[in-house]
Amino acid sequence: MSTPAAHAAARVDNPFAGAGVYVNPEWSANAAAEPGGSAVANQPTFVWLDRIAAINGVNGGMGLRDHLNKAVQQAAGKPFVFQVVVYDLPGRDCAALASNGELGPTDLPRYKSEFIDPIASILADPAYANLRIVTTIELDSLPNLVTNAGGTATATPACDTMKANGNYINGVGYNYVDAGHHGWLGWDSNLQPTIDTIKQAATASGSTLGNVQGFVVNTANYGALHEPNFTVGDSVNGTTVRQSKWVDWNNYVDEASFAKAWRAKAVASGFNANVGMLIDTSRNGWGGANRPAGPGPKTSVDAYVDGGRIDRRFQTGNWCNQSGAGLGERPKAAPEDGIAAYVWVKPPGESDGASSAVSNDEGKGFDRMCDPTYTGNPRNNNNMSGALPNAPLAGHWFSAQFQELMRNAYPALGSSGGSDTTAPTAPTGLAATTTANSVALTWSAATDNVGVTGYDVYRGGALVGSTASTSYTDTGLTASTAYSYTVKARDAAGNVSPASAALVATTTASGGGTGSGCTASYKVTNDWGAGFNADVTVTAGSTAIKTWKVSWNYGGNQQITNLWNGQLAQSGQAVSVTNLAYNGTVGAGASTSFGFGATYSGANALPTLTCTATS
Repeated sequence: MSTPAAHAAARVDNPFAGAGVYVNPEWSANAAAEPGGSAVANQPTFVWLDRIAAINGVNGGMGLRDHLNKAVQQAAGKPFVFQVVVYDLPGRDCAALASNGELGPTDLPRYKSEFIDPIASILADPAYANLRIVTTIELDSLPNLVTNAGGTATATPACDTMKANGNYINGVGYNYVDAGHHGWLGWDSNLQPTIDTIKQAATASGSTLGNVQGFVVNTANYGALHEPNFTVGDSVNGTTVRQSKWVDWNNYVDEASFAKAWRAKAVASGFNANVGMLIDTSRNGWGGANRPAGPGPKTSVDAYVDGGRIDRRFQTGNWCNQSGAGLGERPKAAPEDGIAAYVWVKPPGESDGASSAVSNDEGKGFDRMCDPTYTGNPRNNNNMSGALPNAPLAGHWFSAQFQELMRNAYPALGSSGGSDTTAPTAPTGLAATTTANSVALTWSAATDNVGVTGYDVYRGGALVGSTASTSYTDTGLTASTAYSYTVKARDAAGNVSPASAALVATTTASGGGTGSGCTASYKVTNDWGAGFNADVTVTAGSTAIKTWKVSWNYGGNQQITNLWNGQLAQSGQAVSVTNLAYNGTVGAGASTSFGFGATYSGANALPTLTCTATS
């Protein structure tokens, strides 16, 4: 079944090239609250939809539409990538209890109707048509059918069930498909069969191979991007590196070589010749004091590999909250030949799973691989788990892990592989212009020894958006309310400036209107200077209505270019919108809404609305 990027911006060969990427304000706030976390708090990470409730937001948090609206705001009219993980398959992650989900093995109809269809409906909204939506689909699912089902030594009953009922195959569609990691699928017996299984899924439920934009490797894992101190072709005293206990006859020793080999085999298997590869580098830096400075001794093949490998896990099958891991390469487009981008799919600091059993309503079980005292199973060759202690449920913030990742970051914090540790100067001249629901900010450019790459805008100390320009419009505010703003500059190395002087801006009185039988309110949801998006909410009075009409006059040259959930008539500055057949009837006190995109130059003051209705 197809997943929902079809109504986003037209597909390009590499969506990350020449584009900004969404910074999740919720993750950013968690990172910034950690000591030293501001050094990476403005990095782009994926938004995770890992249960039905996450679509609309959990416990007051942001839902998918909230994130998309913020992405449109951050884009400010420029090419922009929004990254999302779709992760709620029936019988999810049959080999790892920590990331089990809410849906049972046979709940495919619920998955489609309650999870995928609502996501597709939101992403189809024309308000998001200019975003480059990158969707990563159902992590770990298809590779589990190859390695952990069907009589293999690592098979689990749950994976056998999912292989037999076909619901993994029928539930996975397109965009970027999870391709595991080199320490899982790097053997000939695993790699090609997994590609074949993904090919089967990519052509199931009406989908085609052409719908697969690419593959992502190392998702939520720890495999080294490059192992600098040995290669799979090395040998010690006539013994190949592949024979070492660590490599264990694998054909690959790092994620970059694995990703490029995967791509070549996928193309040879019928996938598009321009299929892209992403590598999750969020937690595979392996820096810090324990990073080897060079190859190990050639006294034996194991001494050579173990002494030189930067991946310090007990075994490549270890996947839960790994001790000693560090932040890896920062997200970057086209970082090396054959790779579309380095990305942070797994937001650093979000737990892989709880260290002990925790009662919860999220369908997440307790997996002993997250227990630091666990001595292992066949999937990690019976090694210790290497997990950090005192971890919370999967997806919950784990401060100790985030601190560990910062300590062991490679490149180290404050660098991008070079030696630039100089922060930009603070922005100056912060000024604001208000309307009822928004504040338009401008400031003077900061300076830097290499170059400023962007600015981060804070409202009341919380990050609300980022921009590459010296202006930003904060929308969705309350009328007649004072807000305090500061701005920080950043450079390519992750250095962040001091905050600008604070500015307090007070929004004006609300626009809106009343009339016969209904009221209407007008809210600008995004304004990028040359255009804007707006929502209008129509609320019935004390009796139900059967039809409605909202009218207003603009004070400038605003021109509506596309409108949804209503019938538009505009002549010059005069605008009227009437209901469509399906949304004219509104119960007493209930509401409906329509939205639109428009262009303008100059001022964009809120108009006064008139709402009329028939009952």
